[in-house]
Amino acid sequence: MVSRSAASVAAYLAGLPADRRTELETVLKMVRRRMPRGYQECMGYGMIMWSIPLAQYPDTYNGHPLCYAALAAQKNYSSLYLMCVYGDPSRMARLKQGFAEAGRKLDMGKACIRFKHAADLPLQVIGDLVSEVSPATYIDRYEMSRKLTAAGKRAAASAARRPTKKAKVASASRRKKR
Repeated sequence: MVSRSAASVAAYLAGLPADRRTELETVLKMVRRRMPRGYQECMGYGMIMWSIPLAQYPDTYNGHPLCYAALAAQKNYSSLYLMCVYGDPSRMARLKQGFAEAGRKLDMGKACIRFKHAADLPLQVIGDLVSEVSPATYIDRYEMSRKLTAAGKRAAASAARRPTKKAKVASASRRKKR
């Protein structure tokens, strides 16, 4: 496993054994080729990450750049994180279908695809999924998901209870009449 403190993608890859580096580089090349403009490649959470920079979208729940995809070498496998699939039933179905048609086994958490070799992945299908979601669309989807959380619902309820400027003026005029 590579050090989580690598400062650059090149340093991250250099810290891998040659066989693991080759597998990650194959997936990395495909993701780079298919990544829509507007996502920034960087190191984040100890992984190679493509995100929406805070300068472009600072309103994240945790103050970190909004992660779109990531690639990492774990102790016994590698991981490809696809946030474009997470929470999107149609994209998830296409991913599963792509694995089935390629005769590959999908080993996946919520957004994390675990693999040992790049050949374990239907790279064309993954590339298609990665390429489809622009940063603007991803931000819209993120904002919608935040409204569905308990914190988002509390914020919306609080905003709804706050009097509008028109209501404040009406209330003030009623007090003057008394």
